[in-house]
Amino acid sequence: MNFDLTEKQKLVRNSVRKFSEEILGAMAPIIDNQGIFSWETARELSKINAWGIQLPEKYGGSSLDSISYAIVIEEISRICGSTGLSVTVHNSVGAYPILKWGTEDQKERYLHDIATGKKITGFTWTEPNAGSDAGAIECLAVEDGNDFILNGSKIFVTNGGVASVLLVGTRFKKKNGESGIAAMLVEKDFEGYEIGKIEDKMGMRGNATSSLYFNNVSVPKENILGNLSDGFKIAMHSLDVGRIGIAAQALGIAQAAYEHSVEYSKGRIQFKKPISNFQGISFKLAEMATKIDAARLLVYKAAYMKDSKEKFSKESAMCKLYASEIARQVTMEALQIHGGYGYIKDLPIERYLRDAAITTIYEGTSEIMKLIISQQILKGNL
Repeated sequence: MNFDLTEKQKLVRNSVRKFSEEILGAMAPIIDNQGIFSWETARELSKINAWGIQLPEKYGGSSLDSISYAIVIEEISRICGSTGLSVTVHNSVGAYPILKWGTEDQKERYLHDIATGKKITGFTWTEPNAGSDAGAIECLAVEDGNDFILNGSKIFVTNGGVASVLLVGTRFKKKNGESGIAAMLVEKDFEGYEIGKIEDKMGMRGNATSSLYFNNVSVPKENILGNLSDGFKIAMHSLDVGRIGIAAQALGIAQAAYEHSVEYSKGRIQFKKPISNFQGISFKLAEMATKIDAARLLVYKAAYMKDSKEKFSKESAMCKLYASEIARQVTMEALQIHGGYGYIKDLPIERYLRDAAITTIYEGTSEIMKLIISQQILKGNL
C-alpha cells in the first residue's frame, strides 16, 4: 500500500497551490465581502483548466484522475471556499453526468464549452418540498411531441445564477401514461427559464446560489440524459461523485484554518512567551492536524475506489461526513486560538468558519450521510 502521491499529482498540487495563492489570494476577501461570483476569477481558472479537470482531452479537459481532482479542489478551497464550490459542482455533478450518460451529440454540444468555462454548469434537485427526501420532487415535464414541457421550481441551486446549462431532476409523464423521474439538460436560454434572486448567504458568498423557475419550458427529447426513467439513478451516482469534491472542499478550508492557527500561535505572545508553548494551545493544534490527515485519507480512498471502478457510495459518504464535520470543528478551534482577532474581518478565520458550516448540509446533510453509511453496512458492505 503506497500512500505517496505520484509525481504528476505532486505537480498538480504545487501548480494549483501557486495559482491559488497568487491569483485567488487577493480576490477571496473581495468575493466574500461583495457576495459576488467573480467572472474575472472564472477566466483565470480556465487558464489552468480548472473547469475541465477530469474531462477527456478531446473535449478540452485535463483527463486527471480523481485523487488529482480532489487535490485541485482542496488547494482552491484552501484560499477561497466559494470558488472551490463553484468549481467542484461544475466538474462533478455538472460535467461528469454528461460524460458518463450523455450521447455523443450531447457531449459534442456541451463538453467543449464546459471544459473551458465558457459555459458554467451544475445540478439542481432540491425544491421547496423536497430536500433530503430526494424522491419527493414535484417538478413535472409532460410529453408534447418531440419535447417535454417543464414546469416547477428549484431552490438553493449552486451556480444557479451563472449557469448556462443545468442537469435538472424532474418527474415526467408521457402521453401513454408512463411516468417516473428523469434527468434533463436545461439551458438558461430556453424560453420560460427564469433565475430567481441570488441568495444572501452566511458563507460561500461568492457562489451565485439562486432559485430557478420553469414556466412551460420546452425541453427537446434529445436533452434527456440517459434513459428517460434513469433520473434518480443518475442523480444518486452523481452525488456519490460530488461528495468527494465537497469533502475535498471542506478539507481545504480546514487546512487553511489550521495553517493560520499554527503561524498565529507562534507569533502571539502572552505571559512573555508564544501561546504555542502552552499545552492548551499545542494540544488543539495536534488534534486539528490529526483530524485533517484522517479526513484526507478518507477522501483519497474514496477517489481511488472510484477510479478503480469499485462501489464507493459508503466511502464517499464517509469522507463527506467526516471532512465536513472536522472542517466545522477545526475552524471553531482556529477562532478560539485567535481569540478576538479571529472574530473580526481583518483576518480570514471568521470566513473559514462561515464557509465550513454549509459543507455539512449541501449534497446531503451529515444525518443523510450517516443513513447512507448505515444502510451500506447493514447490506453487508462492512
